[in-house]
Amino acid sequence: MSREWVIEARDLTKVYRMGKNEVPALGGVSLNVIPGEMIAIMGASGSGKSTLMNILGCLDRATSGTYLLDGIHIDGGDKNRLADIRNRKIGFVFQTFNLLPRTNALENVETPLLYDRSGRRLSTRQMASEALERVGLKDRAGHEPGELSGGQQQRVAIARALVTKPALLLADEPTGNLDTHTSLEVLALFQELNDEGATILLVTHEADIARYARRVIELRDGRVIRDVPVEVRRRAAEDVVELFGPQISGGS
Repeated sequence: MSREWVIEARDLTKVYRMGKNEVPALGGVSLNVIPGEMIAIMGASGSGKSTLMNILGCLDRATSGTYLLDGIHIDGGDKNRLADIRNRKIGFVFQTFNLLPRTNALENVETPLLYDRSGRRLSTRQMASEALERVGLKDRAGHEPGELSGGQQQRVAIARALVTKPALLLADEPTGNLDTHTSLEVLALFQELNDEGATILLVTHEADIARYARRVIELRDGRVIRDVPVEVRRRAAEDVVELFGPQISGGS
């Protein structure tokens, strides 16, 4: 296995044990992800995409198979090791934002840096400020989540995911709680980050969201049934203008 891959997974299986019963969730999934890809992982409820996301995100372990993340073997190890790998290598963006209430935007973005026990990151406040600036919200640094719109909260969440400079951005239904206009703006931001070299896995059940990725992986019954490049990739920023006119609200 090679360091040229951000993700290199072979024959991942996951079996949940419920009493005396075994429930298979993944049935031998293999995939490679190179740096700079933007991939949509699709599938209906029960397809295995959430299970795969949890394994790739080091939130859970596969029952069998081999998984390397940025050259690191994920198999084995205790929960503390997995937590350390997550913090160093993965930035998470969730549908529900998962921001800390009564904590301002800058402090929310700074939070992952405070869990870095290596001592490598000393200017945490400056790094958080730079990440907020990257998503266009530096002027909202002192605002708490309740004072921000849904789109602004998701941008704060993206800044928080970026601040550790992870090898992988993992976005789970990131537009699920947003209207069409704000969803497109968030997708445009993901595409900008991807154009700059970020590697992004976008978990979605919506085909119209997947068309903004570069590649689509579709699961059914715990197996990959389709893994194809997006032939005609939509540009979210262009769709915002086409659907809503040229007045783009950068922080909506």
